[in-house]
Amino acid sequence: MPAQLPPDAPALVLAAPGTGGDIAAAIKTIVCVDHPQLDVRLVHLGDSKTSLAETLTECAADRPKDSPAAIVVPLVTGPHQQVYRAIREAVADSDVMTTIADPLGPHPLLAEALHVKLSESGLARADRMRLFNIAAPVDGIIVATVGGQEAVRAADATVVLLAARLTLPVVAASLDASPGVGDAAQRLRNIGASRLALAPFLIGPEIDIHKITAAAEAVGAGCAEPLGAHSAVAQLVALSYGSSLTSVDPDNS
Repeated sequence: MPAQLPPDAPALVLAAPGTGGDIAAAIKTIVCVDHPQLDVRLVHLGDSKTSLAETLTECAADRPKDSPAAIVVPLVTGPHQQVYRAIREAVADSDVMTTIADPLGPHPLLAEALHVKLSESGLARADRMRLFNIAAPVDGIIVATVGGQEAVRAADATVVLLAARLTLPVVAASLDASPGVGDAAQRLRNIGASRLALAPFLIGPEIDIHKITAAAEAVGAGCAEPLGAHSAVAQLVALSYGSSLTSVDPDNS
């Protein structure tokens, strides 16, 4: 992220699934505090009061017509067809030069954040200095995401990183498609794991929190909190903007 940006630099538009909540607003606040040079806007894709297309038009009004007016950073950890479809449609409706960033994951920072969330819920132990596992209260982890099979496949890189950190078997599953949490639990039990934990590989607005806890309860697993406004998420938002700023992809405009 450049320390200084020109006044007409593209706005950073956070595109959050759903209709509201505190998580996306908290992430925006962290990004604004850490990077005061940025023009940061937040849009909830399910909120009809403030549409993404309107926000992009507002961004374009203050910027040159021949350069990107905004970089849209979706608040998702992996592929999410519904979110990206909504963003592409809004960009088309606005007719504003816009860059759409990739999902925030996979990234080692998110694997570390998952470990922290498991530890905070008493589902993993870690030393204070390096967050390496000492003695696990569970013997199998389900990394749960949304976005169907594509999202599950994309989560595999995070699964490998988390498994290395915890020295435990870790399996990815989908909360909204197959392979589901039940499938992952059976895979873990087939290799001898009996004390399971579910780690939501989600920021939070992607799905009703009750569906996450219900999925964990259905397989008798402990459940960590979603990533939420973890510092790693805010850091990756800024990194995503910076990366998009230096390598604009015409196909996303």
